Amino acid sequence: MNLFAQIRTAVLTGLHQMQADGNLPDGLSFDNVAVEPPRDVAHGDMATNAAMVLAKPAKMKPRDIADALAARLSNDSRIASAEVAGPGFLNLRLPPTVWQAVVGAVLSAGTDYGRSSRGAGQKVNVEYVSANPTGPLHVGHTRGAVFGDALASLLAYAGYDVTREYYVNDGGAQVDVLARSVYLRYLEAHGDAVEFPDGTYPGDYLVPVGQALKDKVGDVYVGKGEEVWLTDIREFATDAMMDLIRGDLAVLGVRMDIFFSEKSLYGTGRIESALEGLKAKGLIYEGVLETPKGKKPEGWEPREQTLFRSTDHGDDVDRPVKKSDGSWTYFASDIAYHFDKVSRDFDALIDVFGADHGGYVKRMEAAVSALSEGQIPLDIKLTQLVRLFKNGEPFRMSKRAGNFVTLRDVVDQVGADVTRFVMLTRKNDAPLDFDFDKVLEQSRENPVFYVQYAHARVMSVLRKAAEAGIAADTGALAAADLGYLTHDAELNVARKLAEWPRLVDIAVRTNEPHRVAFYLYELAGDFHGLWNRGNELPKLRFIQESDAAVSQAKIALAQAVAVVISAGLGILGVVPIQEMR
Repeated sequence: MNLFAQIRTAVLTGLHQMQADGNLPDGLSFDNVAVEPPRDVAHGDMATNAAMVLAKPAKMKPRDIADALAARLSNDSRIASAEVAGPGFLNLRLPPTVWQAVVGAVLSAGTDYGRSSRGAGQKVNVEYVSANPTGPLHVGHTRGAVFGDALASLLAYAGYDVTREYYVNDGGAQVDVLARSVYLRYLEAHGDAVEFPDGTYPGDYLVPVGQALKDKVGDVYVGKGEEVWLTDIREFATDAMMDLIRGDLAVLGVRMDIFFSEKSLYGTGRIESALEGLKAKGLIYEGVLETPKGKKPEGWEPREQTLFRSTDHGDDVDRPVKKSDGSWTYFASDIAYHFDKVSRDFDALIDVFGADHGGYVKRMEAAVSALSEGQIPLDIKLTQLVRLFKNGEPFRMSKRAGNFVTLRDVVDQVGADVTRFVMLTRKNDAPLDFDFDKVLEQSRENPVFYVQYAHARVMSVLRKAAEAGIAADTGALAAADLGYLTHDAELNVARKLAEWPRLVDIAVRTNEPHRVAFYLYELAGDFHGLWNRGNELPKLRFIQESDAAVSQAKIALAQAVAVVISAGLGILGVVPIQEMR
């Protein structure tokens, strides 16, 4: 049940009636007609922009359209009044029975309330995290992991067939550096004193990897040159790091459907095949790039290169796909990887990148546009930096990692649920401050606590109902007479519940799961407000011991709040708590 969608349908029906009556021209597009909560709640329950967006194409005054539409909407039993405001905005007020019915709809649907079929089974690939397999995940990866995982859950909730994917960057020079670093730990495990030169990975996390390598091969590689051990240790170290990363993801509650190896693209003809396809379209050529604008990069010189004509698909400049030594660029392997995605018949692709990959957005969008002939959209989401604080100071680096704060450092401090929720309290492309002290506070300023406390309060109501002998099981609440919910504080909560399906729809269309966290905080605020009013007005308390019927109606409202909070937290990957401790 999407009440806002239902009222929008009523608005469109009224507009079609106006056309049939000759009060509105035919041939108008109603795509931009919206029904949404008004900015000022004093103006009504809902507002529509119909008259404003149709005035120009209809060549009519917006107020004339609004007056005629208001007259037709007044015949709808779900609309108590339709009032024209300003130049032509139409504010709608709905009777209490409509809001009471929302509570019933929530209880009837359970956590499926708000779930939609918008996706209609379309296949979407969400690639996220994709950290280099050179060490444990750090706090920046944590934000990308949470965002990508919540986005995937949000899309699945809206009816999409979602594949969660991790691109393992195991084909580049950084894996050689990893192998050399592990070799040093291997020598250390044999009792050698070692030093880590600049450019290697000195973190303690490689100590057990070096020991494991010793346990496996003994002293076979001791004193030997790279030509003997580099390839083998690359594979051993990469496997060890991916086991570590999988463990990090598991701690955070993130699961992947596919781990795709970059290495599988090399020496297999897959890069060549992808580029040959683009060449056949006239998009690969030999040419010289223009001199970069601004400061010229050190060592840059004009020379002929193999280029992808990405400017044909919206990029600023064409991009090299081959290095001067004849090897492929990273971009070439990225093209091949996305060609593989396109070949898997996904209807849409989403990549979640760190903020430092902003320069890759246009080139990757161009590549996917070219590979799919513009048929498969690619949405790239950038996650900005996370700044950590504790005791009012920046959180210190992890000795184990060597030079960064790890995902496990964060989860060990506050737990996976708190970590996940806090990572979604800002839009993905805005910086986020993570204060370890504040996220553990029990106050309204801590959104995690505030939302969880609302759910715990509902559970306490159910326990008190049982103690008072008031039936509050699913059947009893479904049969409750919701007509007892008449106070504005109660109806305000029902109004907020009505916004949930609309909020989900907007979050899905924009690929923005943070909207769910924001909504849950607002819903919790309305519920806590009703709870606090009960301290002043006994008739608003959820348990009315002298009247079981009234109690059941009020408990039904509380339970509806818990249902929606549970559904929203489920999308975010957070477990709702039963009681505060």
